[in-house]
Amino acid sequence: MTAEKPRKYSYLGPAGTFTEAALRQVPEAAGQVWQPVVNVSQALRNVTTGVSDAAMIAIENSIDGGVSATQDALASFGNLQIYGEYLVQVDFVLVSRPEVQLREVTTIAAHPVAYAQCRSWLEQHLPEHQHIPASSNAQAAADLFAEGTVIDAALAPPTITEHFELAVHGSELVDNPGAQTRFVLVGKPRPAGQPTGHDKTSLIIDLPEEKAGALLTLLEQFAARGVNLTQIASRPIGHHMGSYRFFIDAEGHIRDARLRHAVMGVKQYSPRVTFLGSYPRADRVQPKVDPNHTDAAFADAEAWVAGLIAGN
Repeated sequence: MTAEKPRKYSYLGPAGTFTEAALRQVPEAAGQVWQPVVNVSQALRNVTTGVSDAAMIAIENSIDGGVSATQDALASFGNLQIYGEYLVQVDFVLVSRPEVQLREVTTIAAHPVAYAQCRSWLEQHLPEHQHIPASSNAQAAADLFAEGTVIDAALAPPTITEHFELAVHGSELVDNPGAQTRFVLVGKPRPAGQPTGHDKTSLIIDLPEEKAGALLTLLEQFAARGVNLTQIASRPIGHHMGSYRFFIDAEGHIRDARLRHAVMGVKQYSPRVTFLGSYPRADRVQPKVDPNHTDAAFADAEAWVAGLIAGN
């Protein structure tokens, strides 16, 4: 017998990122090959080209909402599917090289999302600092030791001190304690699994035309079937000013009758619908389904119409 080929997972590196922490929550990834990448596009490109079997990417933050770079990448690549979602508690420390004092800090490297989450603390303690965007917060810490660096300090996960010798100038810096980042594991399309009762379905939908009530008509496809939306975010398509697509997370599974009928209505209405997958919710919250929108209710209605057609 030959040994099974190791599976490969891409994630935003280097080691020590929140993305790596999310990947640690995936049981089947344990003991496999983990490949750090520099951005979301590279992670998804690795999947579409077969370099990786799956990629862990950040898609939403409880403070800033959807991650626009991820949304745009998912829309542009296509032919991808979300296998599952994972939540990571967000916290940051301000670190520097050991010889740097807090009063000497004028430039701070951080991922833009992290910087926004710690803005109040930074403005209070370092009101005249300059923010230097970084591809990841772990990379921001690594850049402190780059030759010729102009970075004095970095925002990074608390575990960063396990990878570098650093001075910590502040901890628990987030403006909103309890903040979380939502990550998704993405791979190539595969058959939809079975519903768990606490599922979520993600879609990308383009509006057919720019006119009054266009978005309302789209949302009515879900409301009429009793489907609750947990996220709706708009992103410019780029063709011209005012042209947008929508990223939607809906409660339920594509195999649930209410959601299946809603997606059918959306497909009839929109020129482009991308199904990103149905998968278990990380928080395991079960939706409240109106009795009129259960699978049994839809089955009864379909049987009634069939009876009418048959002359009963």
